[in-house]
Amino acid sequence: MPEPVLAVRGLSKSFGDIAALSDVSLDIGAGEVRAICGENGAGKSTLVKLLTGAHRPDAGTIAVDGIDQAIASPRHAEALGIALVSQELSLCPDLSVLDNIWLGSVRVPFFHKRPALRRRAAEVLRLLEADGIGLDTPVGRLGMGARQLVEIARMLARDARILILDEPTATLSDIEIERIFAALLAVRREGRSVVYITHRLAEVFRICDSVTVLRNGAHVATRPVGMLDRNTLIELMLGRSFQEMYPEAGAAARGAVMTVEGLAVPGHVVRFDMEVPKGAIVAVAGQVGSGADEIASALAGLVPDARGRVAVRGRPLPLGSSATALRRGVLFVSGDRAEQGIFRRLRVGDNLVATRLARYVRFGLLDRRGLGAAARRLAGLVGVDRRRMAARAEELSGGNQQKLAFGRCLDRGEPGVLVLHEPTRGIDVGARAEIYRLMRQFCAEGYGIVMTSSELEEIVGMADIVHTLYRGRQVATYARPAIGLEQIVRDITHPAAAADAA
Repeated sequence: MPEPVLAVRGLSKSFGDIAALSDVSLDIGAGEVRAICGENGAGKSTLVKLLTGAHRPDAGTIAVDGIDQAIASPRHAEALGIALVSQELSLCPDLSVLDNIWLGSVRVPFFHKRPALRRRAAEVLRLLEADGIGLDTPVGRLGMGARQLVEIARMLARDARILILDEPTATLSDIEIERIFAALLAVRREGRSVVYITHRLAEVFRICDSVTVLRNGAHVATRPVGMLDRNTLIELMLGRSFQEMYPEAGAAARGAVMTVEGLAVPGHVVRFDMEVPKGAIVAVAGQVGSGADEIASALAGLVPDARGRVAVRGRPLPLGSSATALRRGVLFVSGDRAEQGIFRRLRVGDNLVATRLARYVRFGLLDRRGLGAAARRLAGLVGVDRRRMAARAEELSGGNQQKLAFGRCLDRGEPGVLVLHEPTRGIDVGARAEIYRLMRQFCAEGYGIVMTSSELEEIVGMADIVHTLYRGRQVATYARPAIGLEQIVRDITHPAAAADAA
């Protein structure tokens, strides 16, 4: 058996009394794409930081090409051929693609020749089948998929042989994801190894050769992908049955909390109608560009040119104003937590009460004690650890950040409509179960939920009613128990669907 390119033996790391990684061992061979899966807190991030020199292990060894290495820093890791492509890309938008590829590289000599660097950068982009990206183009003008390819090219130009990708497709469209997959296949053909960290389990089966599962800092299993199915993988990650993922639906109350008639968004949605019963989850399913995202944004008052008749609790809702939508009881939780969901630099407690400060003003001064009590109560309701109230929101896991966004929606008077755009984007399967529980909790309190999601399994598992879209046209409506994955896929991908619906 050939010697592994990367061999980890008995790796352990603790932070105070918390064991983040405990006696983890694994081998990765040349040309292998290895998925690392696990819930938030499973130890994935700690493992990556140990491999890239951001942390030093308390025990265990890391061997590269059979030689034990004490990886002292990220630059030392780079010199060993280990490179990380983080979810938060480290590119400079105002610099060209060429300059970004070589910026900060330890492999650029002081007296270098720019034409040689240009030739090498072009070679790497060709390898990734991305030679259509101009070397002189400012990175800020590129789409997210192209930026991700530039980040990968940046690492390959520095002769990285072990490439670690952390959630590389979390914010990409389907077309951009396909380009990333093609690039990774090219990397594998070169004999380079890939460590692939993702919450999108379908990608594990699409692109990876093997998968290592971590749980609570410990190694659970390493298996070839061909020996696993999705349910088994989820059960290994959670330590419990896959069937426990989706909570049972309660009985929807009589009457609609929202009605939508003839909703149109120029260039995106031709016409859309729906009714949202109290206590029900209504999903709008469609591919990227189908108009589903625009419908969610329009209902939240975020699309100025949206047209149609919308009513909430029987009262007409003028479109185009987020402030009006909020006053009428339409609460929006964005799938882009960093930009639209939370205040990343503020404390956890401040995030929970940031939109209700007016309630706690006394004689022109904020009632800090009242705000603190409200924040602690909301944290308890959504399952955020109250001991972390003083931590910054960006220090929390993706699942807990999403809980903050949910927490701000609670305690706003009469239940209205919760509009969720990609409610579990970038969240591991364990945290997803918690978000699903919160969604059903809102339903039990009388809210109606409108949900858009690119995860069709999530729609089938959670929705009580599903409306399908194809290129801006409504195709069909399904209600439990008639909701099925095959019908949804057919509706949102069949080219004849738009003509049938017209």
